[in-house]
Amino acid sequence: MKEITSHATNSLNLFMALCLTGLLSACATLPDNSAPKPLAPLNTAYDYDLLDSRTQQPISVTALADLLKDSDVVFIGEFHGNQASHLLESQLQNALYQLNPKQILSMEQFERQQQTILDRYLDDEIGETYLINEAPAWENYAGSYRPLIEFAKQRLLPVVAANAPTDIVRCIGRQGGGYVNKLPKEQRSWIADEPFADIADYKQKYQDWIQQVRHLSTKDAKKSYQAQIVRDNTMAESILKALRDNPGYQVIHTNGAFHSNDHLGTVAALHRMAPDLKISVISPIHTDTPQHPQPAPEDFLQGDYIYLLQAQPAKYVDAAYRNKIMKRIFKQADSKPCL
Repeated sequence: MKEITSHATNSLNLFMALCLTGLLSACATLPDNSAPKPLAPLNTAYDYDLLDSRTQQPISVTALADLLKDSDVVFIGEFHGNQASHLLESQLQNALYQLNPKQILSMEQFERQQQTILDRYLDDEIGETYLINEAPAWENYAGSYRPLIEFAKQRLLPVVAANAPTDIVRCIGRQGGGYVNKLPKEQRSWIADEPFADIADYKQKYQDWIQQVRHLSTKDAKKSYQAQIVRDNTMAESILKALRDNPGYQVIHTNGAFHSNDHLGTVAALHRMAPDLKISVISPIHTDTPQHPQPAPEDFLQGDYIYLLQAQPAKYVDAAYRNKIMKRIFKQADSKPCL
């Protein structure tokens, strides 16, 4: 009996040793999950690769929505007119709604003075052509923003016309911050209470960018920056008001990537106004190799999540033609009066 017990014990020990050896061997052959996974090629203008900046690994829209479900505000940075940006916005809007139907859509693409006409459209008092022509909506509204607006309209969700009026911004860029003091009471309400509140680290980033686009004097660069932060502070204030008017709701805000990249711009302004808010940022990254997209390490600093997409076609190749168009645009802007 003792021999049988001893034999059984030895067999069990051998079995366990073999199992342990097998387990260790299996562990030794497990894939290294820390290594970047290959990204899908971007074959069409609608394709994008979505990544978690923390893990630097690909992530699906459904998985992203689950990670974002507890965020108070989700900033989706876009490249205006890029099909992949607008597809992601629409897909994520739906995925987040499935997790929390208390949703508000906030948009750079509509301005505060347009809120009444936007609400009339959402309430079926006017048709889409009226909205596009009379708001007026952006030129790419039908192809880019119609899906977002219609999703909200069909579900009776609030839509916030968050931005400052283009005319006021343009005149601030022309005359400087003192222009605000000329505004009548109603127009003054169309921009933030503190339109020129400082946004840390943003000024240098903006001035570096604007000098690449237009060579401005120090005086004109200051006015240009004031015009920029009027937009950021106004959008941030609009988002905060929407949250306070609708407790328990989540805001999805769409804007050009510059307004939210690096958690600066509108994101930083909102954080200054309400530091306890949980804010998440999704940032687009152009890739020059769409068949083999690969983010650079610094790309992951742009947002909590990034998405790689193809760049739009170059607007200009002929420098002389570009200068001709720019002069026409600036001449048209200068012809519009300010107070």
